[in-house]
Amino acid sequence: MNYPLLKLAAIDIGSNAVRCQISAVLHYGDRYRLKRVEYVRYPLRLGEDVFATGRISPAREDKFVKFLHALKLLMEVHDVAHYLICATSAMRTAANAPEIVARVQKELNMPIQVIDGQDEAFYINRVIEHLLEDNKHYLHIDVGGGSTEFNIYHDRRKVASQSFEVGSIRRMQQEESGLSNDALNGTWQRMEDWVRENGRKYHVTRAIGTGGNINKLYSLAQPSLDKPVTRRRIGTILNNLTKMTMDERVNVAMLNPDRADVIVPAGQIYLSAMEWANINQMIVPDIGLKDGMLQTLFEQHFDEIDPLNENADHLPLATVPGRTNGME
Repeated sequence: MNYPLLKLAAIDIGSNAVRCQISAVLHYGDRYRLKRVEYVRYPLRLGEDVFATGRISPAREDKFVKFLHALKLLMEVHDVAHYLICATSAMRTAANAPEIVARVQKELNMPIQVIDGQDEAFYINRVIEHLLEDNKHYLHIDVGGGSTEFNIYHDRRKVASQSFEVGSIRRMQQEESGLSNDALNGTWQRMEDWVRENGRKYHVTRAIGTGGNINKLYSLAQPSLDKPVTRRRIGTILNNLTKMTMDERVNVAMLNPDRADVIVPAGQIYLSAMEWANINQMIVPDIGLKDGMLQTLFEQHFDEIDPLNENADHLPLATVPGRTNGME
């Protein structure tokens, strides 16, 4: 049976991995849902080049273009109607990023948006805001390979946000290179000051964590389904992982190699932010940048999705797949 579905795709070019998610728009009654039909992740690790040399190497650039070509073919097979490509910290830091973006446009006709921390926060906000409860105050922590984004929500409204050039790959490389504590602690101290000041100002009591590393830590914590994970539990897991060799992390903890080396540096950021804000529990909804990009595409092309809609000023929101709604 050929059941027609309009499909949207989001490609998130991160510092550690490139992710592509293809979702179908489902409509039943007055409810819209974005149902994931394909997900591909490849650990390209642009950040390894960029945070060490300031540029993306020719070898990694060629692999990047080949992978995007593969994703283009995948989207064609799925008959994707609209897609969005966003690149974050590594691409906005790389000196040769404009040339690579131009090459992809010329060879593949695929436009890449290199976005800043505010744009990242905007996209993630599109899905995070629907998880919040009235009269509650949240600190949202999103740790990537090259940067960390903080957002504070006060009674469902975002009241503060800040991006810091501290991420899992960047921090790991800094530590491995033997940089002095002063070099490591400058940005770290500014990040701590921001979280402490704004946490007190807005009386945050809950944390929301997004990103691949906190999702993996959540699964290792094995709390009850859809329950928050405690700061103490995160600390215990990180302590256990720190004691393991890389071989043990891969073969005993069953982590992918590209996760095994960055999960501790990333986890320390989440744990520290919770300590600075004096928060004891974190919600981990398994959503992120790609989901916000898909939500944005849904809204941008809603006239095509529902051409008979007469109330375009109040578009219905699509339910985004995540741990909290049991769609997968």
